[in-house]
Amino acid sequence: MDERTYAPEQLLGPLNEVEKKNAPKRLFVAGDTDLLRTSTRVSIVGSRKASPAGVRAARKLAEELAARSVVVVSGLAEGIDTAVHTSAIDSGGRTIAVLGTALSDFYPPKNRVLQERIMREHLVVSQFPPGTPSRPGNFPMRNRTMALLSDATIIVEAGEKSGSLHQGWEALRLGRPLFLMVELLSDPGFAWRAEMERYGAEALRLENLDLLFESLPEGARGEASQAAF
Repeated sequence: MDERTYAPEQLLGPLNEVEKKNAPKRLFVAGDTDLLRTSTRVSIVGSRKASPAGVRAARKLAEELAARSVVVVSGLAEGIDTAVHTSAIDSGGRTIAVLGTALSDFYPPKNRVLQERIMREHLVVSQFPPGTPSRPGNFPMRNRTMALLSDATIIVEAGEKSGSLHQGWEALRLGRPLFLMVELLSDPGFAWRAEMERYGAEALRLENLDLLFESLPEGARGEASQAAF
């Protein structure tokens, strides 16, 4: 494994004060760092115990982003994350996995082959030095870093205690666009959805991704004005 270490500014360019406050001191990477230096990146996150509809939506989103040369970012967890990474790869796109463990660890173990492929052909990022124990508290920290590395975040499907909510709040804190897949987040019991929308999250619908592409840097929008499934 070709592991290298960088300060965030070396990969992302100059950071503003809010970004500096939320950035880890070091990033440990394996793979193609140009995906952080030159590309437009969108995170797609959601539940580990995803519904079939959630998995389908995540795969469609990743496929559409890959078609627009947007790098798809996720956390290599089960469920939505795994669907996102595999769909981006299957579509001929590029993907970044942001880990809640050191690069030398594989969690979940069933994703070892996928992680090793992303290390070789795409990019894997961790803020945790070699030998760092795997703890539950690492994953909210990972979500903060994933929000920092992404130009926008989409929450596909998440319950009240989903770790994806951490990333949503971090995206808003950083001033990044946050989108909620409303077809899959319609449960009126999800109070967090209304709260996030109050602080700037926007509803995103499967049939039209205009809102997402309009929020991205010019180079990421592609030629089509509408992305429809």
